[in-house]
Amino acid sequence: MTISGTGQSSTGSLYVVATPIGNLEDITLRAIRVLREVPLIASEDTRHTAKLLSHLGIKARLFSYYKDREVKQADYLVQELLAGKDIAMVSDAGTPAVSDPGAVLVKKCHDFKISVVPVPGVSALTAAVSVAGLSATQFTFLGFFPSRLGQRRKLLTSLALHPYHFIFYESPRRLVRCLHDCREILGERYIFLGRELTKMHEELFRGSLSSVIRDFEKKEKIKGECVVIIGPAEKNKSPDFEDLEALLVWYRDHGEMSLRDAVKRISADLDLPRSKVYAKALLVWNMD
Repeated sequence: MTISGTGQSSTGSLYVVATPIGNLEDITLRAIRVLREVPLIASEDTRHTAKLLSHLGIKARLFSYYKDREVKQADYLVQELLAGKDIAMVSDAGTPAVSDPGAVLVKKCHDFKISVVPVPGVSALTAAVSVAGLSATQFTFLGFFPSRLGQRRKLLTSLALHPYHFIFYESPRRLVRCLHDCREILGERYIFLGRELTKMHEELFRGSLSSVIRDFEKKEKIKGECVVIIGPAEKNKSPDFEDLEALLVWYRDHGEMSLRDAVKRISADLDLPRSKVYAKALLVWNMD
């Protein structure tokens, strides 16, 4: 069975289906049709998906496809697709493969020349951007921030002079600690924060990091995942000696770039003479 005519006759198609992040009315008509017609739905959490399908009056075979067994489960699903079966893939909420399982299966499908069809819809990322009132059109999406303190602070250090807004997801349990780290490392910044987007207790916050931290410290308990948007460094602020050194230290310790590549990246990002960055990098790379 081929639903949209985009797949090949000899193999099935993988439909990457976005589902509501809260309000069930946000599901698209196309998503409902695809979920109703495919013989198999790969789900991050079958119990969660079963509730959605019950609400929609859809009966379907569910296959558990969760992050810890993503590689093994993907192999099985590819065999089903090669045998001619269409499959829809959903996550608990939002768009699969966007900070949710899915990328492994999509890549395998590309490797095997299996048709991959997006069925777009809700994403917490785009929902937050749409109501944040950002004047800039460029931003960087970072997914979920690292849960470990050291990794989180290293990442924030690398973002200290980043020229664009950056966006990340954070759990309610770590939110206040994370915002304190942002304030300490980045200084005072504009922040937009969306909590429980599209749900009954949706809240939107905007202002300075300090003011939003105070708002959340007043709460007895924080519930629901949050989307956080942090403003960029001031455009007219010249990076000082310590800022540049901290950034170079992060690139050195991160271990994914050579000195030369780090210099090239930093000089381009900060619009600094490469010779100046290179001279400083030589000192940092030789530090004990």
